[in-house]
Amino acid sequence: MTLMPDSAESAGLDSADSSCEERTVKQLLLMAGQALKARGADADEARLESELLLLEMTGKSRAWLRAFDDTRLSLEVQHRFEQLLQRRLSGEPLAYILGRKDFWSLELYVTDAVLIPREDTEVLVTQALQLGRQLEIETGQTVLDVLELGTGSGAIICALATEETLWQFTATDVSAEALAVATTNVTGHGFAGQTTLLLGSWFDALENGMAASHESAAPRFDLIISNPPYIAEGDPHLDAPALRHEPALALSSGTDGLDSIRHIVAAASRWLQPTGWLLLEHGYDQGPAVRKLMRQAGYENVATALDLAGQPRVTMARHSVAAVQIAGAAK
Repeated sequence: MTLMPDSAESAGLDSADSSCEERTVKQLLLMAGQALKARGADADEARLESELLLLEMTGKSRAWLRAFDDTRLSLEVQHRFEQLLQRRLSGEPLAYILGRKDFWSLELYVTDAVLIPREDTEVLVTQALQLGRQLEIETGQTVLDVLELGTGSGAIICALATEETLWQFTATDVSAEALAVATTNVTGHGFAGQTTLLLGSWFDALENGMAASHESAAPRFDLIISNPPYIAEGDPHLDAPALRHEPALALSSGTDGLDSIRHIVAAASRWLQPTGWLLLEHGYDQGPAVRKLMRQAGYENVATALDLAGQPRVTMARHSVAAVQIAGAAK
């Protein structure tokens, strides 16, 4: 859905009327639904979003809204509801307005400091679980060490931790604000005991951690995973109303969108176990380029998994002696 900014009056919000009359639940939902449909939402989407916004103000259930839709709401609740609705009409994503987003089996806290977790990224979680469990069978391990680069909200780490309670996670992010969001989610869902969060850009966060702890040997991970920025700078999609509200640092990376992926592929072998896997989410049209980068870096078993729409979304590759030699020669 594309929502275009406009004035409250032209969106169907008559501030003069709403400020002096207590409206019913039904009247508010009808008004909001009409305004959202005028901005491009279909009927079901408009109804759902209207209800979610009103639930945020009333603390009631959707069943209550429908059963007691003749209830009149206070002018204060009405005014706050219309403020939230106007934010939505201006194009702000619903997740940022509500401060939460469902991902995997979890409800996650989000702010505009992080990307909104998307369903396509669940493919990355699924592939990491499959490859990790395969590693456990091959090696006899019961505890895997997993590194996520650019964790954002912590959605991927939290999803993996719900499924694998013995795995140990390290997650990095260059943004202190994003890391604070991840900390809230990791702690709130009970995963703090198996998770270490580090501030820094990509592998620099690990280097900083080593320096702070006076460790000389780099830690090695069984899985390194990332959903890095991969949209090309100047791509017209960046002007979409929803993306304009998301952090640019987490969206675009170089003229072809592959700068971050190049860096991760080139540097990852130093941090991988000899049997480890590297998994990267990328754009639907970047599969061939990412596979080429991985093969050039000496990785083996390079493959790409499709998302729910059948588009190439996650490319994975296995560590090899060749990857170590190429990475060493590149230093």
